[in-house]
Amino acid sequence: MMDKKVAFYTLGCKLNFSETSTIARSFQDEGFQKVEFNEHADIYVINTCSVTENADKRFKTIVKQAQKNNQDAFIVGVGCYAQLKPEELAAVDGVDLVLGATEKFKITDYLNDLSKNDFGEVHSCEIQEADFYVGSYSIGDRTRAFLKVQDGCDYKCTYCTIPLARGISRSDKLENVLKNAAEISEQNIKEIVLTGVNIGDYGKGEFGNKKHEHTFLDLVKALDEVDGIERLRISSIEPNLLKNETIDFVSESNTFVPHFHIPLQSGSNDILKLMRRRYLRELYVDRVAQIKKVMPDACIGVDVIVGFPGETDEHFLETYKFLTELDISYLHVFTYSERDNTPAAEMSGVVSTKVRKKRSKMLRGLSAKKRRAFYESQLGTTHTVLFEGENKEGYIHGFTENYVKVKAPWNPELVNTLHQIQLTEIDEDGLVRFEYAKAAVSA
Repeated sequence: MMDKKVAFYTLGCKLNFSETSTIARSFQDEGFQKVEFNEHADIYVINTCSVTENADKRFKTIVKQAQKNNQDAFIVGVGCYAQLKPEELAAVDGVDLVLGATEKFKITDYLNDLSKNDFGEVHSCEIQEADFYVGSYSIGDRTRAFLKVQDGCDYKCTYCTIPLARGISRSDKLENVLKNAAEISEQNIKEIVLTGVNIGDYGKGEFGNKKHEHTFLDLVKALDEVDGIERLRISSIEPNLLKNETIDFVSESNTFVPHFHIPLQSGSNDILKLMRRRYLRELYVDRVAQIKKVMPDACIGVDVIVGFPGETDEHFLETYKFLTELDISYLHVFTYSERDNTPAAEMSGVVSTKVRKKRSKMLRGLSAKKRRAFYESQLGTTHTVLFEGENKEGYIHGFTENYVKVKAPWNPELVNTLHQIQLTEIDEDGLVRFEYAKAAVSA
């Protein structure tokens, strides 16, 4: 296998990016050369997602892309879709190997002579067997790293396939998270984003049982002490697991930034109950209020699902009004799609596709207004920006610690550097212009 080339494509979430990066390092340890997905490679690995219907469909498109690059390439499917529907994925023309939730981290063990198969070979465990933890983090592709701290979920939301695809909630050992964070900091990466399926559940399964040896707050406090990390960002965290103690600690932290992404899913308590979410809207209001009390400039992102079975016009307008009045910064809007083997797929009160799309469009419009209002509230304030590595039509982009997206004329020397800036105006594309407040903080 020496000198063979391998390329990777990741669909879905930050967690998938961290796992793809770890799988890629295992290939490099075996002597493979990693190349870009649009290049000629001997093996193409596609890390799949199955949160929405479109992610399933996109897999076939990506397989075709790989075949265009090399029609004789060995194509492997891994990830959530591979665990949920391995046979369906294996039947896609050109796919040679499909690996489930536990097998994907041992991918090189399943490679023999790379000869093409008439039908994809499947190695997929029963999801009950996905009860051990594999740590991972992304590195080398971005100016920030995604550090996985937790996997799986014990919640039973009626629309979600993630517990079926990833198994029970389990966590990395605290000492291993800290070791990975230190390794990342040694690579001159300025920002680490904590990721997992349900990261607020951190600690559960840390020692192969359900006992919490450590809590999410313990994790946050320990990471705040790691040398060499400029910024730590918490990715999506359930509102019932985001405790006031964590919010207060972040507000005084050396490295954790004032940015939270908190799934809401619906602003109607009736729909939240149908979804089997573990909170009501009143708790969500309390969490937002606490964040804004101790961090007035904090950015708060919200996940919302529209078109859930039983969502009437009244329920949707209740959500719309709730979000309008809430002091939040942007929305991630998901149009509900039926997933096999979920209770929601059997529920009555199905919302038509046309209505789902209309509601989604309304909330996306509200999101644009919310983001604009948040950016306007930040004009004239001073922040630290971390510049990213891509030249986008002659501009370099970056994010402030509270997730305001800024732009400047392209300058490769700015990549992966931190600067103090004052936000001055919003450009016609919605991004923010700035003036330098002082010289680079870190290069």
